Amino acid sequence: MSNIQLFSLILMGGFYIYAGFSHFRVPKFFLKITPKWVPYPEKVNILVGMIEVVLGAGLFFAATRHYAAWGIIALLIAVFPANVYHFQKSLKKKKYVVGTLIRLPIQLLLMYWAYSFV
Repeated sequence: MSNIQLFSLILMGGFYIYAGFSHFRVPKFFLKITPKWVPYPEKVNILVGMIEVVLGAGLFFAATRHYAAWGIIALLIAVFPANVYHFQKSLKKKKYVVGTLIRLPIQLLLMYWAYSFV
């Protein structure tokens, strides 16, 4: 693995671990963008946070990297409706519209980034 790939791997793993712990530190943010149709949003928030931490850590080990990368791709697909919902809320409130709009295609870039470690 090249130095650039190693840096990318560490950055990605750290990103998901940080994001996962953010679900515990600032749950209100994530609960606000959780679609109304999601059952037990508090429990789902905790579950998603735990999954992000585990997948981020899984990237650091060669034996689990492949599975962690696929898991991240699956997670990004699973949470995409929440990002769409967040964008729709932003449109209604006329706040953070550009940021939430840009976030949608960034999901594809994050999937591609994870796929680079499959």
